[in-house]
Amino acid sequence: MDSIRRYLTFVKPYKKEIVVTIIIGILKFGIPLLIPLILKYVTDDIIGAEQLTKAEKIEQPIWLMGLTFLVFLVLRPPIEYYRQYFAQWTGSKILYDIRNQLFSHIQKLSLRFYSNNKAGEIISRVINDVEQTKTFVITGLMNVWLDLFTIVIVIAIMLTMNVWLTLVAICMLPFYGFSVKFFYQRLRMLTRKRSQALAEVQGHLHERVQGMPVIRSFALEDFEENQFEKRNRNFLEKAIDHTIWNAKTFAVVNTITDIAPLLVIAAAAYFVINGQLTIGSMIAFVTYMDRLYNPLRRLVNSSTTLTQSIASMDRVFEFVDEKYDIQDAEDAVELRNVKGRVTFEDVSFSYNEDEMEVLKNISLDVKSGETIALVGMSGGGKSSLISLIPRFYDVTDGRILIDGTDIRAYRARSLRDKIGMVLQDNILFSESVKFNIKMGNPNATDKEVIEAAKAANAHEFIEELPQGYDTPVGERGVKLSGGQKQRIAIARVFLKNPPILIFDEATSALDLESEHLIQEALEKLAKTRTTFIVAHRLSTITHADRIVLIEHGEIKEIGTHAQLMAKRGNYYDLFQVQQLEV
Repeated sequence: MDSIRRYLTFVKPYKKEIVVTIIIGILKFGIPLLIPLILKYVTDDIIGAEQLTKAEKIEQPIWLMGLTFLVFLVLRPPIEYYRQYFAQWTGSKILYDIRNQLFSHIQKLSLRFYSNNKAGEIISRVINDVEQTKTFVITGLMNVWLDLFTIVIVIAIMLTMNVWLTLVAICMLPFYGFSVKFFYQRLRMLTRKRSQALAEVQGHLHERVQGMPVIRSFALEDFEENQFEKRNRNFLEKAIDHTIWNAKTFAVVNTITDIAPLLVIAAAAYFVINGQLTIGSMIAFVTYMDRLYNPLRRLVNSSTTLTQSIASMDRVFEFVDEKYDIQDAEDAVELRNVKGRVTFEDVSFSYNEDEMEVLKNISLDVKSGETIALVGMSGGGKSSLISLIPRFYDVTDGRILIDGTDIRAYRARSLRDKIGMVLQDNILFSESVKFNIKMGNPNATDKEVIEAAKAANAHEFIEELPQGYDTPVGERGVKLSGGQKQRIAIARVFLKNPPILIFDEATSALDLESEHLIQEALEKLAKTRTTFIVAHRLSTITHADRIVLIEHGEIKEIGTHAQLMAKRGNYYDLFQVQQLEV
């Protein structure tokens, strides 16, 4: 199967460790196989030996048990320890490699993917499904082989004692194999459905935990309980379907494995009565049946857990196969020495092929160091336009150039490295203030962090925090005010020091004092850099070199504030309305 073949590429670097684990496992499983032979020897050659005296019959088991205890107390414990250690170590290392690759994959997926998929479902694939695949390593690549080895050795020993009785012992194996194969396919499908249902529960829960303030503020607790109950019930139904089929599998297979020992007991008794088998051999044979069919029962368990594991593999690789909307061309180069001229040539864009265009034939030439303000009613296409500059999305038609070269000719990471962004809702991570500022430049010194904070008018409030720059800000910066979060976001852009800036509604949701401090920091940051400002409040962008009015995905007006006011067009009307609102 394709999923197994692909999974084995992660296993390959650890094949030596797996072989060592199997060898140690052979010793571990091989030692208990001596017990039935010891039973046979004690029964036939000691207890049943008429030529031995009573003293000799007592003495010989003492030596035998002494040697046996030495094996079980001295050799077996370290063998058991190292088998468990190497098995778990190898499985954990493989999962470590897979999760690292998945995280790298996550960072390359486009924003379109994240807009269409819940974070909780993605997390479920990386955590739950990957963890489930560990069973394939521990069970499928190690324990199954050890159980098969045990079965082969047991059958070989039994053949040396009595061929016909051995044939009776293994006569149920074909039925066992057929039943496992019969139940396997449906079990795999039901396992996938159960995993998907669980991912949906996790995705819904993750989203609701993040949105708890909204649920509380609208008193939606009862409604949300019903919403969760629907998804939880769906998971319950899928889990029960899986359980029913799993129970059928065990019922049939365990019945088959239970019948075989009964057949052996009946046949062995017949052979003993007819003098074809010793009592010791019969005891050994019946004991070996446990050694034979216990591995078979484990193989049934293994087939069930392996089915779950492979279903999880399918989901992991289904996620791995998600295509990158934004990919570097084979001959893409690093973007260096940016002067800052940005040109839009007949740019059109739609988020999906079957949707209408949100931008239509946009042409705009922005000179190096120029500040361009994008204004207009909500939904006009302003944010869509600026999201094309760092290639969060690619244009549908036309092209965007930086310093005269199509941005698709550059490596995407090097392009984004030259662009600094301050958004309306900047995401901060739960670590410290310093950590969040240093995301602009992880190699920055503490002095450079403080200088960036001062430039962003953030140093004073940071110093007043309980632990200063080492204060954790909470998930998404929940412990800070909106203005404080914005100033930290601006500080990390100062630290990044990019030649191109994008401000998307950076002050729209702030009080007047915060807006003044942030506006001052933004103007300081924008000096000598090519800057794009998306603004709702027109009073904040009157200083821009040019103002571009975008409506319904098209440029309607362009000019300085004075020029557009003199024109008395749509910009003039919009400005007058906002002034009246103030």
